[in-house]
Amino acid sequence: MGIYTMLNFKTNKQRQVGFTLLEVLLVVAVIALLAGIVIVAINPNKNLVGTRNSQRSADVNTILNGVYQHSIDNKGTLPAGITNTATEICATGGGSCTSLVNLSAITTSGKYLVSIPKDPQCPSVCSTDGVGYTIMKDANGRVTVAAPDAEQSKTISVTK
Repeated sequence: MGIYTMLNFKTNKQRQVGFTLLEVLLVVAVIALLAGIVIVAINPNKNLVGTRNSQRSADVNTILNGVYQHSIDNKGTLPAGITNTATEICATGGGSCTSLVNLSAITTSGKYLVSIPKDPQCPSVCSTDGVGYTIMKDANGRVTVAAPDAEQSKTISVTK
């Protein structure tokens, strides 16, 4: 009887090794909860929107600087086609620039810009041959370049 008790005790001890199903499910649930919190905290969509808006801001500055460098080299004359109405800019090498502002004067030979930058979400936010950015001059001759399709209701425009 003593040996049987000893063997029975050993088999009971072996059955208690490992985790129960409830313990495993509890750990999986905690890990899933923590992963959900991390994903919400990181918010990849917000980061992508911020990146696209930063690119738009840099592009608007680049275009305006190219226009002003051209203006300085040409005794204050702006490239042709800039009016007092905000009009989309034509892409470099764009087919038909009808109803768009053609800034090929600043991209010719790559002297001021190699090409006109495009909105990060083109072609969905651009005209067929446009870049998604607008340009205009006011009554005082100040030029404004804007990104009308900026996300999260952000206004991106630069005036010189």
